[in-house]
Amino acid sequence: MNRRRNPYAGDPGTRAAKQQGYPARSVFKLDEIDRRVHLLRARQRVLDLGAAPGSWSMYASQKVGPEGAVLAIDLQVIQQRFLPNVRVIHGDARQFALELGRTEQPFDVVLSDMAPSTTGSKVADQAGSFELFMTALEVAAALGKPGSSFVAKLFMGPDFESAKRAVTEAYAESKTIRPRGTRQNSSEVFVVGLARR
Repeated sequence: MNRRRNPYAGDPGTRAAKQQGYPARSVFKLDEIDRRVHLLRARQRVLDLGAAPGSWSMYASQKVGPEGAVLAIDLQVIQQRFLPNVRVIHGDARQFALELGRTEQPFDVVLSDMAPSTTGSKVADQAGSFELFMTALEVAAALGKPGSSFVAKLFMGPDFESAKRAVTEAYAESKTIRPRGTRQNSSEVFVVGLARR
């Protein structure tokens, strides 16, 4: 059986993440965002959308501690083992939002590292990224508590201003961050909303 090779396996960031016990280099992006906006604290409840392979959920679980909680959702099965304060759901974020809203307490932080399966078409990929971004914002509106925070990935494109405006309308403060670990050829940024109205 031919196994699909990870094109980033030899990447220094990927190696550094593996050495620290994380499955992917994306952990360093969340770490930078967290340090810049003081996102994660002890005892918070965190919702991680598009959580596979699990680096963000691992990082968040350590920051919120044993009295906090992380709910990780992804369409992919997440193989990573977590601390006891992490619960994993295999499924679609939008599908679970209303159901979770009936059973879950509101969240302090909603994270989304969701990205579309790239097609090679810049326009199509940007459109897919915008759709996922707005899905994450919709879930944050349904499940985030007043005063909560939001972080989501977005590919820069013609819909960027619409995405930023939507966050500005929902949160008292918004920021756009391109972490230092982002690859040079990547168009991704992270839009942050602080203090949900």
